[in-house]
Amino acid sequence: MSMVKVAAVQMRSDGDMSANIEALSRMVGEAAAQGAQYVQTPENTGIIQNDRALYRASLHAEQDDPVVREASVLARRHGIHLHIGSTPIKLESGLIANRAFVFAPDGSKITTYDKIHMFDVDLDNGESWRESDTISAGDRAVVAELPFMKLGLAICYDIRFPQLFQAQANAGANVISAPAAFTRQTGEAHWHILQRARAIENGAFLISAAQGGLHNGNRQTYGHTIIVSPWGKVLAEADHDNPAVIYADIDVADSAVARNKIPNLKNAREFKLETIVAEGETIKV
Repeated sequence: MSMVKVAAVQMRSDGDMSANIEALSRMVGEAAAQGAQYVQTPENTGIIQNDRALYRASLHAEQDDPVVREASVLARRHGIHLHIGSTPIKLESGLIANRAFVFAPDGSKITTYDKIHMFDVDLDNGESWRESDTISAGDRAVVAELPFMKLGLAICYDIRFPQLFQAQANAGANVISAPAAFTRQTGEAHWHILQRARAIENGAFLISAAQGGLHNGNRQTYGHTIIVSPWGKVLAEADHDNPAVIYADIDVADSAVARNKIPNLKNAREFKLETIVAEGETIKV
């Protein structure tokens, strides 16, 4: 089977985890009712909370996490593969994992992925982020072999590191993902081109569910949940920042077609890099 109906859920999670779980349940149910076999949710599905004390107080270990528990129930109830883009998980170390989950139609957990690349940046207008202050970075890339796709897992800022997706494609991934909570500032500048570039470079479908809108009155995310073909065509998009579900019927075999047309993965070569200083030039550091 190469044809599959996929759905991506755009959310506006806030500091109320119970309300976020209600929204998750409703929107996943909507996607399943429309025939989606694979449903993806955004980064930080369970909670977005800028107050660190309240944030930490809301978190749970994986075995006790209500988002994880509800996702398993939803996958089983609707008979779907459910990909929670991420939700924060409390670790014994005192740090937090920004962790993705993939569940099978029987509710069992297929795999997890912890976000590798930390969003430690200083943007314009005083906007600054230091994920590494609270998040424990992952060190393991993941490709999940589902019955109808080989799915590469990533989260948000990972989209800016093409080597991660190339490694997944070389391992057989024909669908890649980067569920996100992109800031409005970076989303307006780079969201679409990064999503399409990763799909084109790897000859893979790309599915990225996103957070959108104003969270807790003081954080704004870009939205624009998107599904892209291996040729870089936008197949579906939530062209706004409101909660929504988008759909696409994809033929996973199109990944192999695109890779045969442009075999850049096969044509890649190792090389050495040299820095040449022209004679008589002065290098200023």
